[in-house]
Amino acid sequence: MSENVRLTAWVRGRVQGVGFRWWTRATALEIGGLSGYASNLADGRVQVVAEGARDQCQRLLDWLGEGDTPGRVDGVTEIWSQPRGGYAGFEIR
Repeated sequence: MSENVRLTAWVRGRVQGVGFRWWTRATALEIGGLSGYASNLADGRVQVVAEGARDQCQRLLDWLGEGDTPGRVDGVTEIWSQPRGGYAGFEIR
């Protein structure tokens, strides 16, 4: 069984106003077992926080950087840490 982790990712590119957060949530729900959120940042990036098994978080990260996403992804920066909990499902903020 994979350890539980927290993934925080910042996605750069044309990712606001194109349905990117909605698709991120749908993908997280399709992967299953993830909780967290996707939210727009003032500088045009989208921040994604996901908690769950490391392999499931990695699948989401792979999709963020290489998947068939809405808009255009120019790059993704991520950090891994211990899960904090407190999320009921995966939401759009």
